[in-house]
Amino acid sequence: MFPNSSAPLRSFLKNFKHWEAIFDIAGKEARSAELEKLMARQDFWDNPESGRDVLKERSELNGIIVSWRTLAGQIEDNELLFDMAVEEDDEANLLEVQRKLKELRQTYREMELLQMLSDENDDKNAIVSINAGAGGTEAQDWTEMLLRMYLRWCERKNLKVDMIDLLEGEEAGVKNVTFTVSGSHAYGMLKAESGVHRLVRISPFDASGRRHTSFAAVLVFPEIDDRIEIEVKQSDLRVDTFRASGAGGQHVNKTSSAVRLTHLPTGIVVQCQNEKSQHRNREIALKILKARLYEREKRAQQAKMQQTHDNLDDIAWGNQIRSYVMQPYRLVKDHRTNVEKGNVESVLDGELDDFIEAYLLNSMSLKENAAGSGAAF
Repeated sequence: MFPNSSAPLRSFLKNFKHWEAIFDIAGKEARSAELEKLMARQDFWDNPESGRDVLKERSELNGIIVSWRTLAGQIEDNELLFDMAVEEDDEANLLEVQRKLKELRQTYREMELLQMLSDENDDKNAIVSINAGAGGTEAQDWTEMLLRMYLRWCERKNLKVDMIDLLEGEEAGVKNVTFTVSGSHAYGMLKAESGVHRLVRISPFDASGRRHTSFAAVLVFPEIDDRIEIEVKQSDLRVDTFRASGAGGQHVNKTSSAVRLTHLPTGIVVQCQNEKSQHRNREIALKILKARLYEREKRAQQAKMQQTHDNLDDIAWGNQIRSYVMQPYRLVKDHRTNVEKGNVESVLDGELDDFIEAYLLNSMSLKENAAGSGAAF
């Protein structure tokens, strides 16, 4: 019965022993022990900022170690169950082994994905902006669809979303929206989404039922650490206040609490209107401005690096990173990695992991090739 059923499990077990060395679990355990000794010192909290960094590092290390040991225990249990099923010729348990093996592979895949997120800002929260391209209502509806897609993805990943600014379209959809995503490696994963997204479909707004192409630009920035000093001179800022948009009636904001900041030297414009207090809106807008200035400076220093966020100025209509085609065929294709998925609805419902993982693998390969050839990346 099931003569080939052992092959996938044996292959997984063989690779797992090799993967433990790649993840350097022993090294992580040694580092965690060092941090424990450091935390036991009486002067540990003399420097609160340094103490928080140590706590964060230890928490991340222990999270990986515990996840790995848990996975190893589950694999061992599954191997024992398999041996018993073969010995007793138990078809039900063999099927259970196959089901659990699928879950184990998915767990490992998620751990592998986190292992790829080792760049400087990958562990930070993300600031995401989506802006409708030319095309009026069509593009604005597409922007709203993308917003829903990312909200669903964040929900699947247990990431927290805070809406910062949202400007609705006159007839339907969203002109532009900015929100923050908080949680484990939010920026590291979402940076894969930065670029132009193209939609092809039969327009629900066209009475003639013609096919339309719509564009929207997604920009993703890391939420910078409050301890990083980004100087913003008051003389470089133009501050505009206005009434926040609302649903009408009693919900209309009677005061000019919304804030728009224009950084005159760079032309960067940010705004926030979701808080009731003008002071709070200004505080959040300034935080986003600093994040964008930080990213701008980072890109200026790393102009030769071939990363999406170091080339945001190259994002333009016609340079789309991904196409979502719903007519005349159904396909989502990432033009950077050539990953394709035929189930468009599942992608628009937040199933983005295949695209994100392929992007990270591709980025890692580019770095390794550059390092091997001695080229500047």
